[in-house]
Order: sequence, then C-alpha cells, then structure tokens
Amino acid sequence: MKKYLLLFVIAVFAMSCSKKVEVKGKIAGSSPLERVEFVEASGVATLPLINLGLDKDGNFAGTFEAPKNGMYVINYAGKQNLIFLKGGQTVNISGSAATFPNEYVVTGDAKNDNDFFQASQKFLSTYGQGLNIQEIMSGDEAKYVKGMQKIEADINRNIDENVKKFNPGKEVVEWKKTDAKVAILNLMVNYEMNKKQTSGNPSFKLGKVFTDYENKLKENNDEMVKTSPFYRQYLLTKMSPDFQKFAEAKSKGKTDISTSELFNDFLKSQKEVSQITKDYLLAFVMAQSDIHPQTPAKTTDKIKKIIEEDIKDAGIKADIKKMQFTINGFKIGDDAPEASLVKADGSAYKLSDNKGKPYVLVFYASWNPYISEGTVPVLKEVVNFYKSKMNFVFVNLDDTKDQFTKTSNAMMKGIQGTNVYADGGLSSDIAKKYGVYGFKLPNFIVVDKNGKIASRSFVNLGDQELITILDKQTGLSAPQVAPQQQMMPQMMDPSAQQPAPQAQEAPQQPAQTK
Repeated sequence: MKKYLLLFVIAVFAMSCSKKVEVKGKIAGSSPLERVEFVEASGVATLPLINLGLDKDGNFAGTFEAPKNGMYVINYAGKQNLIFLKGGQTVNISGSAATFPNEYVVTGDAKNDNDFFQASQKFLSTYGQGLNIQEIMSGDEAKYVKGMQKIEADINRNIDENVKKFNPGKEVVEWKKTDAKVAILNLMVNYEMNKKQTSGNPSFKLGKVFTDYENKLKENNDEMVKTSPFYRQYLLTKMSPDFQKFAEAKSKGKTDISTSELFNDFLKSQKEVSQITKDYLLAFVMAQSDIHPQTPAKTTDKIKKIIEEDIKDAGIKADIKKMQFTINGFKIGDDAPEASLVKADGSAYKLSDNKGKPYVLVFYASWNPYISEGTVPVLKEVVNFYKSKMNFVFVNLDDTKDQFTKTSNAMMKGIQGTNVYADGGLSSDIAKKYGVYGFKLPNFIVVDKNGKIASRSFVNLGDQELITILDKQTGLSAPQVAPQQQMMPQMMDPSAQQPAPQAQEAPQQPAQTK
C-alpha cells in the first residue's frame, strides 16, 4: 500500500511541476488556411510558443511548454485575446470564426480561472465606458486621487464577487488585481505629465497625497515588472524626462549610438532601480528600438554584447537572445547548420550536398495564402534567371508529410529545385535552427558555395538587397524590377504585438507610447 501511495504522490508532484499545456479546440466556420498561435503575454521575447493548424471542421490540437503560469495571447486571423494558463493543464477552447478569439469558451482544467477572467474583463469594459476620465483629470490633486481610489475599490469589489462565483485559483486573482493597479498607475502618470505641461514648470512635482497613493500601488514592484508589460511601460514613461536629458547630453556629437546603448548607460546611473527591473526594461527597449530586420550588423553586435554583459537574469537573457536571432538571423559568414530533411520519396537530404555551388533556402507552407498568390509567380522568374549558377532548396513546413507531397506537386510544379520536407513543420529541427516562425513565411536565406550564410533572412523576393546578394553569388546581373511588396507579408516585430490584447481588456488604460 505504501508503495502505491508513493507512486501516486510522485505522479501528482510530476503533474504539478510540468510546464506542458495540452490544448484542444474547435473554431466553427473557420478556414483550414487559418492558424492558432499561443504567445506568452508577460515575456520579453513575444515569439509564438506553438502554431496550430485547423482541419476542415475547425479542430486543432497541440502541446507546448508554458514558461510560467500566467496570461497567454491567443492569435487567430489577425485578432488577439488573452487566456490564463498553467503548466500541466489540459485545456479545451471553442468558439465561432466570426468572433474568435474575442469570444471563446474554455472547458477542462482552465475553466474556473478563465470564467473568472472573462467576467472580470466584461465588467471592466462596461465600467470603463461609464467613466468620465476627463472630468476626474480636471479636478485638483486630492479629488483626482479620490477618483482613482474609487476606481480601484470598484474593480476590487467586482473581483471579490467573481472569486465567490467562479472559484478561480489564487494566481489569476492576483494577476487581475495587479492589472487593475497598473491601469490606474498609467492613468496617474498621464495626469502627472498633463499637470507638468499645463503648469509650464518642468520641475513641477505633485504632492504627498498623490505620491503616497502611487507608491502604495507599486509597492510590489519586482513582481509587477515580471508579469505586466504595461507596468514596464508605466516605468518607462516615468523615466522618460530624465532619460531624454541624459540621452541628449550623452549622444551629442555622436551619430552611431543606439537607443539601447543610451538606455543601458542611463540604467546604470539609476541606483534605486532593482536589477530585475533594469533587465526587463532594457530588454523591452531593445525589442522596441534596435531589434528589427533592417538593423545594421554593427548595431546587432553591440546589442549582443549588452545582452551578454548587462542583462543578469538568465531567463530574460535567453529570451532576448532568441528574439534577436529570430529577427536578425545568423551572422554573415557563419556555417549554415545541417538539419533533418526528407524528399517526397522518403530519402534523406543534406544541405551540405550543395557545397561547391551557392543555394537559396526557400521556407514555405501551403497554408500561407501569400505563397501561392504572390511568391510562386516571382519565384519562377527568379529560379529561371539564376538556376544555371545556383541551387534552390524548397523547405516545406506543413504540418504533415502528406500535405507536403500534395504541396510540392502542385505549388512547386515546373520550378527547378529540390523539394524537401521538415518533419514537424514549424516545430521541426530546421525551423528552430534557422529561427523560422509563421510570421516569417515565406522566408529566403542565401548560402554561399562554401556552405556559409551569405544573407540575412528575407520575406520578400523582390527586396533589392536580396537581388544584389544573388547577383554577387552568381556573377549574374538581374534586371531592375520594382518589387511588388503588397503581395508579400511584411516582417512583424513580435515585441510590438505584446501589449495589444491587454489594451482591449482594460479600456480605461491609456494607449501604449513608444
């Protein structure tokens, strides 16, 4: 009996420690071309944790590692919403394509938490519409603080009512209370900035009543900075005037200094700011300012050095490194990694077989409509022009090999090149090694004849920089054609997506300022 009891305890412990979340669901009326993504809402590297396809009936299923218990973003058909998830859960999500994910139903392990969350958000939406923020802001400091305290009390009263009604876990309740505090803090910083502006006195400071309440709201600073991107935005807004002065003085006469470098130096002078806060804010600023597809290689190297030397938290360091690699790619001259690939006949394929001749890696998936509509016609022209001097490898990232077989026979018919499949699609070995996500499809990377990376990743075949690289690698000279970028998906900055859902959930909160 003791043996069986021990096994039971071990099993329960393993489940409680698991970070895996199993999601299943159905979106009625959806298209098989749509995808469902889950993204950690509070992280610094807002990259999809999983990208799931839907079958003809709208069903989807998958498992992913949840970095922490907390809020996650559901992406579907260009729309976003939040869902509270914990490691070890099995979650069922259903909805209609017309309203998903703005409206959805959760059953399974996450039901109580998300019933509570949705009820709280619904209250906020109605409550926010009834507030006259302009009237509150027009009053004096004491009246304004009383107005904010009433808002906090009303929200917390509703939270307590919903706790009794839905019996959620402690973590989601704490998240919701923190979310309310952050919304009020952002309103307060707007009030402060407005008063400074109208007073005409740059040194204007609010009184003790205001600052005492503000300090009370943010007394749990380190936890708030970990869970709320909007709290980080609040802190950045508070720091903005001092940082502007610092940056103007520090950058005087310099033309090659980045925002991230300036902000890193500024944070070093802020002795009262905790290290974890510095790490989150620095990563946030890096993602917003200097981690973009067009970032110069010199700046990218500087950012890498700052990440390595000045971000102390191991998790934040790993996440921002991953994001930088995904957006900026390999360093030119790096070895192109080998990966597990198969041809339609099941035989293995090695990228190194191309050594001696430059080649282009073309990552694609049949569920991306841009590829058949915009990429394939242009790809035919590009391949026909360069095929005598370079190879083309078409790497399919569909969910199954059967779909790859259909795709390679249909979409790539008549285009000279090697069709290969990456088992696992977007979760495959090669997708991870090359930093390929759904938002980067189609994706093109040039490798030289020695197997070295010769370009950053591109999402547009008509990009003049890409054409210049192809010309250099082949010795050919392509005719100048204006790229039709409207046919191609634009590279999205994942960090810019991060706060959007929360802004919808808390209408009383001010819009993000960059």
